[in-house]
Amino acid sequence: MTDKTALTPATHTTPPAKFSHGVKKGNILQTAGQVGFLPAVDGRARALAGPTLREQTLQAFANVQAILEEGGATWDDAMMIRVYLTDVDHFAEMNEIYNAYFEEQGLTQPPAARTTVYVGLPSGVLIEIDALAVLD
Repeated sequence: MTDKTALTPATHTTPPAKFSHGVKKGNILQTAGQVGFLPAVDGRARALAGPTLREQTLQAFANVQAILEEGGATWDDAMMIRVYLTDVDHFAEMNEIYNAYFEEQGLTQPPAARTTVYVGLPSGVLIEIDALAVLD
C-alpha cells in the first residue's frame, strides 16, 4: 500500500483545522481549497492579496501552484480544477482571469477539466480554488 503524504509548502501556515493543504498518494495529488491569502511570513498567516476578484484569484492560483510544486506536479498534471465563487456576477470576470492565467502558464498538455460552483465563504473572500493532479 502506498503511503499518503501531507503537502505543506513553506508559503503556507498550519491549517486551522485537521486537514492538509495537499495530499499525495502514489501518483495522485489533491490540493485543499485555496483562497487569496498572501504567503505566510514566519509561519504566520497574512491578509488577503486584495479586495478584488483579480487579486484574490491570482493569489489563490499561486497558492494552489505552490502545493502542486511541493508534490512534484505542475499545472500540466492537473486533471480537475474546481472554482468556488461567492457571487454569480463574478463568473465572466473569473473566466477572463482564468483564461489569461493559463495562457501565461504555457501548458504543453490539454487544460484540466473545471467545475465552478457558488458558495458562501468568510467575509471578504470572493473565490476558492482546488486542483486534482495525476503525475506520470
